[in-house]
Amino acid sequence: MDREKMRQRLAKVLREQSLERGHFVLASGKTSDYYLDCRRTTLHPAGALLVGRLLWQAIVEQGWKPAAVGGLTLGADPVATAVAIASELEGQGVGAFIVRKQVKSHGARRRIEGQVPAGGAVVLLEDVVTTGGSTLEAAACVREAGLTVLGALAVVDREEGGAEALATAEIPFRALFTARELLSGGQPG
Repeated sequence: MDREKMRQRLAKVLREQSLERGHFVLASGKTSDYYLDCRRTTLHPAGALLVGRLLWQAIVEQGWKPAAVGGLTLGADPVATAVAIASELEGQGVGAFIVRKQVKSHGARRRIEGQVPAGGAVVLLEDVVTTGGSTLEAAACVREAGLTVLGALAVVDREEGGAEALATAEIPFRALFTARELLSGGQPG
């Protein structure tokens, strides 16, 4: 399936599985008349497959060569897994990682879990970017661990300042869709 057909199919899954109308308080504290629960798409079989393939294509198109992909738990978890699987299907085999919100108090006491080689370059992933706070937190954590951030990708950009915050932090950013595209019901562009 070509890229545009995959985008159209993913837009359909996002609208059917993830888009809700009503009154919502977002993680940023802002209120909204819609909510994008992208976990419902990234945990959906077709959604996960499409997200993984399209984000892996975006990584390749950017010329990024990450040692691993991941982000802050919980939104990034299924996205990172999907991208890692897509990379393996394309013969690249890039591992995934999860950044915990806090260091666990037992075991190895790691904040970063998964397939991250020491000193490697990573791409940060998100399901939805609103203010960019989760991505910036993940970036600070991986940089503190001695890793290099190549850029960040998201399934959806809510267009509420996240892209600008990431640009200020010198983190290249792209999203597969904007909220406006999904809300309009039109074809993704």
